[in-house]
Amino acid sequence: MAGQSVEGGLRFAVLGPVRAWRDGRELDLGTPLQRSILGMLLLREGHAVTPNEVIDAVWGEDAPPRALGALRTYVSRLRTVLEPDRPARSRPELLTSIGRGYALRLSDHSLDLTGFERGVQEAETARRAGRLAEAARALRGALALFEGEPLAGAVGPYAEHQRDRLIERRITVIETLMDVDLELGNHAKVVSELIALTADHPLRERLRAQLMLAYYRCGRQGDALNVFTETREALIDELGIEPGPELAALHQRILAADPTLAAVHVPAAGEEPPDAEEPPPTIELPRPAQLPAAVNDFTGRREPAVRLRSMLSSQSTQSSSEGVPLVAISGIGGVGKTALAVHVAHAADDLFPDGQLYADLRGFTDEATAPESALGGFLRALGIPPDVIPDGLQERSALYRSILADRRILVLLDNARDAEQVSPLLPGSPGCAAIVTSRVKLADLPSAKLVDLDVMEPDEALSLFSSVAGPERVAAEHGAAMDVVAACGFLPLAVRIVAARLAARPSWTVASLVPRLADEQRRLDEMRVGNLAVEATFALGYGQLEAAQARAFRLLSLPNGPDISSGAAAAVLSMGAFEAEEVLESLVDASLLEAHAPGRYRFHDLLKLFARRALDRTERPQARTLALRRLLGFYLASAQSAHRLAYEGSMIPDNLVVVGNGRTFGSVDEAVAWLISEGDSLFATINQAAAAVRTAEQLLPAADLLVAMEPLLESGTHTREFDQSTRAVLAAAQGAGDQAGELRARYVLGRVLFAGNRLKEAEDHFRTVYDLSQARTDEILTGEVLNALAVVVGRQRRHTEALSWYDAAMRFYRENGVPAGEALVLSYSAREHLGLGHPEDAIAAAEKGLAIFTEIGSGAGTARARYHLGIVLSRVGRLTEAVHHHAECLAFFRASKQRVWEQRVCSRLAETFIAAERYPDAVRHAEQALVVSREIGHPYGEALSLTVLGKALRGLGDATRSVDCLRRAFEIFGRLGAPEAGDLKALLDDAPVAEPVAGTAVESVVES
Repeated sequence: MAGQSVEGGLRFAVLGPVRAWRDGRELDLGTPLQRSILGMLLLREGHAVTPNEVIDAVWGEDAPPRALGALRTYVSRLRTVLEPDRPARSRPELLTSIGRGYALRLSDHSLDLTGFERGVQEAETARRAGRLAEAARALRGALALFEGEPLAGAVGPYAEHQRDRLIERRITVIETLMDVDLELGNHAKVVSELIALTADHPLRERLRAQLMLAYYRCGRQGDALNVFTETREALIDELGIEPGPELAALHQRILAADPTLAAVHVPAAGEEPPDAEEPPPTIELPRPAQLPAAVNDFTGRREPAVRLRSMLSSQSTQSSSEGVPLVAISGIGGVGKTALAVHVAHAADDLFPDGQLYADLRGFTDEATAPESALGGFLRALGIPPDVIPDGLQERSALYRSILADRRILVLLDNARDAEQVSPLLPGSPGCAAIVTSRVKLADLPSAKLVDLDVMEPDEALSLFSSVAGPERVAAEHGAAMDVVAACGFLPLAVRIVAARLAARPSWTVASLVPRLADEQRRLDEMRVGNLAVEATFALGYGQLEAAQARAFRLLSLPNGPDISSGAAAAVLSMGAFEAEEVLESLVDASLLEAHAPGRYRFHDLLKLFARRALDRTERPQARTLALRRLLGFYLASAQSAHRLAYEGSMIPDNLVVVGNGRTFGSVDEAVAWLISEGDSLFATINQAAAAVRTAEQLLPAADLLVAMEPLLESGTHTREFDQSTRAVLAAAQGAGDQAGELRARYVLGRVLFAGNRLKEAEDHFRTVYDLSQARTDEILTGEVLNALAVVVGRQRRHTEALSWYDAAMRFYRENGVPAGEALVLSYSAREHLGLGHPEDAIAAAEKGLAIFTEIGSGAGTARARYHLGIVLSRVGRLTEAVHHHAECLAFFRASKQRVWEQRVCSRLAETFIAAERYPDAVRHAEQALVVSREIGHPYGEALSLTVLGKALRGLGDATRSVDCLRRAFEIFGRLGAPEAGDLKALLDDAPVAEPVAGTAVESVVES
């Protein structure tokens, strides 16, 4: 028994009740608390424990106030029981005091737990040496030391924790003993023992696996499989989990009658090993070849095909730790994902000698393929009899991976719905590889290399069109063919369908397709042949969207802009910014939107047509109107913020009627950059509003937006768009009898015409604006148009009249308390004082304007004031000061991307350097002005730049190039009807005659 004594010594037991014996006689250990203290000292194996540790271990949180005194009493009693014959004053050798703590000094063989661990260690040594029978005897001897529940009779947190530990240790050793018995071939003997053990421990998968193996080796395959079923049900019911991979793998091996599960005979001591037998015959599994037929006219896609091949070929050097090469191809419907995947899979046949598996998962239909169904097909293709294939998904997946182990097979999973559908179908061994195609980006598929397939390049699309429709036919109408594939959005499916229709109609020409595809209302209808239709393909992806996604997909197709920002999309959808971004990104993941730049989204052209059809069928007209109104409100509020920064102190932003919230900006640079980036979308929205207008109320926000976008006009990037959109709004306003809209549109159109030096037309529009504002008492633009009239009249050198307009503007701004307006008038009027020959008045006006702008802290106003002051100072000979002011404002205009102003300042700097006879510096700035003028398409600025460049080159003594520049400037001024043409004529008449020399044109000057 556990307490059997050794001669003259003490023995202790913890693998059952806490007990002690001296010379075979059991000792009375007293109360449960006293036994608990002894149990703790025994398990600490001679290490000291402090009083506080003992109190926490035995009493826990319920320790009495005088627990320390009670502890000392219990220790004293234990000493008396364990060493009754030791004199009271001598130091005890067994239960000793160390500092304030206690320790129990034990001999090597006095505790049953020590004997248990020694037996387990002896068994491990014997097992490693192959002495299995000896190992089994040692394990059974060790386990016999347990006499019931460990630490029985002991109380407290420490005893409870150690009891659980010792119970777990015992069952682990039992599992090891069962393994050894199975290795010995004792499966028949241990079945009954395992049945009892699994009944006591129903959730221990290792014991369940041992029972399954024992049953199987006894020829009881059905009982083995039933054990797995019962275990799975128990795990699901109790823990909500599936069996682990080891148990699942054993189940599959039993299903497959894995020959390696058979018992191995272990010879007994002295027994001769049996004669070597022939190895069991290997089962030759079939080589699956399930790929669809290769596409005969596969065209283009060279770069992605090479990249995919490279990804798959990495399997030859893949280590087991790196996993299975997995490529996930995503893209919109009809982009050619399947064609590319099949093409690459056939081309990679040499990399996978054991075959290819293919499944169409039909993920975007109502009858998506269940993973277990696909696995059933794979297992049958791999030679597994149907009656052996298990029913459950996990079991099928485990068997599938087991069969693919050590084989090199390529798996192509087409049209996947999501990662959940795909994961059970992926091979598990690195020798294999998988290609997955899906309309959604499978970013949550672990270790997958994502390939986002875009539409074809134009030349690839043309090659595909030619291969289907006929090369000679297409070559004869190359231009029309390019128009056709462009109308198809370079989408392979659309190109193939249109080409097939053409091929089936010999009487048609390629050119006859162009007008058919030009009609956006009918374009999708033209892309249908046989069972193929672009619209039907798009409908599959659209049909999988949730309600919020589908609504967003429809409404976002409503704006005519080329793309849309996340902020604008939030306005269209009437959502918060975060919620809108989530929906947008989900549509990107579904390949129904493109995120071509951070925070910006766009449709493929054909998808946008499809979305608009869905919009027309689903959304009421009122919902569409409100969505566009929200978008216009967002743009107007944002442009208002930009205008307020760019023209600090202007009355315009405060008088705009803004409904909704927009962007805010921290600087002029940021504001103008936003206007430039959103320019195309802003004009598209204005034109859309003008085309749909029925009432003045609907048009006014679009007209106000044009006015608020005035800083964009000075960037020089959208001059043509300003002209077209302003005329569209003006026509709509006149048609609707909207004088407020007309007033705003005419003002902006006057600004556009003035920028193009069409001075008389600009003046006419400004006069009409002024008359309308007076008649309507609509003062939103009164100060601006008075100033504009003064500038345009002054440009025509009617200086006295210009000053009268400036005086009227000054009175208006003073009456309305707008100091920035006063400063603007003073700055601009300085040039008219110069024109009248009054330099002192010019300097005074310019300096006062600069002082006001500086005082109110207007960065943009200060830059404009410095520009005009620099001109005046240059004309009066204060050249150094002029250069300083122009350099300061040039830095501001460049930073804020106001390129019209950049061109002007560069020209003025060149003029000043000419006056200072610093001709190389003058040439450099004049060339910069010329480059900017040409980049923004500003003829008047180009002529000014050429003029000053010609003068600078003449100063350098380069007469030939000087005359060339001046002549070109004269031609442009003459074409524009600018008075500067007369000045240049006189200058050219005085210029020395020079013959043109090859390579001396202005272009060569700029290039140098």
